[in-house]
Amino acid sequence: MDFQSKLLQNAVDQMGSLPGIGKRTALRLVLHLLNQKPQEVQQFSDAFTTLRNNINYCSVCFNISDADTCHICRNPKRDSSLICVVQDIRDILAIESTRQYKGLYHVLGGIISPMDGIGPDDLNIAPLIERAEQEDVKEVILALSATMEGDTTNFYLYRKLHSANVKISVIARGIGIGNELEYTDEITLGRSIQYRSLFENSLNN
Repeated sequence: MDFQSKLLQNAVDQMGSLPGIGKRTALRLVLHLLNQKPQEVQQFSDAFTTLRNNINYCSVCFNISDADTCHICRNPKRDSSLICVVQDIRDILAIESTRQYKGLYHVLGGIISPMDGIGPDDLNIAPLIERAEQEDVKEVILALSATMEGDTTNFYLYRKLHSANVKISVIARGIGIGNELEYTDEITLGRSIQYRSLFENSLNN
C-alpha cells in the first residue's frame, strides 16, 4: 500500500506488528484512532505505556500483577497445597474462567522448544522445584498445551519433580492433540482440570 504519508505508514506498521493484525486491519484501526478526540487517543496510548513501565510479575508464581504478589497468591481462600503449572498468563485466564480450580498457579513463561532455542534454563522451572520441595505442596498439575513441545515439557517437569514427594497429575485429554489451552472452551477445559490423572499413567498409554 502507498499511504503517501510517512506518519500514517509508521502508525500502520506499528499496529501491524501486533500478532494477528494484517495491513488492512491495521489501517482500519489507525483510521479509527484518527477519528477519536485527541484526549481519547492519549488515554489509549498512556494505558500501554503505564502497563509496560509499571507491571510486575508475581514473586511467587510469575503471574502478571500490580503488586509484588498477585491477587491469587494473596487470596487465603485458595488451596495452597495445589499448584497448576501453565505456560503463560493466557492459560491462567482460561482456567479461571471455568471456575473449577481453587488452587494456586506457576507460570513457566514458555515451554521447552529446541527448534526455537528455548531450553529448561530459559523457563521458571527452578522456582517451581523449590516451591514443590519447600512449601506444603501436595499436588502439582501439569496443564500445558497438548503439543509435542508441551508433552516434552511435561516429561521434563515430571522427572525434575519426581523426588519432591508430591503427586504429579496431568489434565485430562478432552483437549484435542495440538490444541492450545487458551482456545479451549470453558466446559472442556473445566472438565480436563476436574478429571485430571496421574502423569505416570500417561506414560503407559
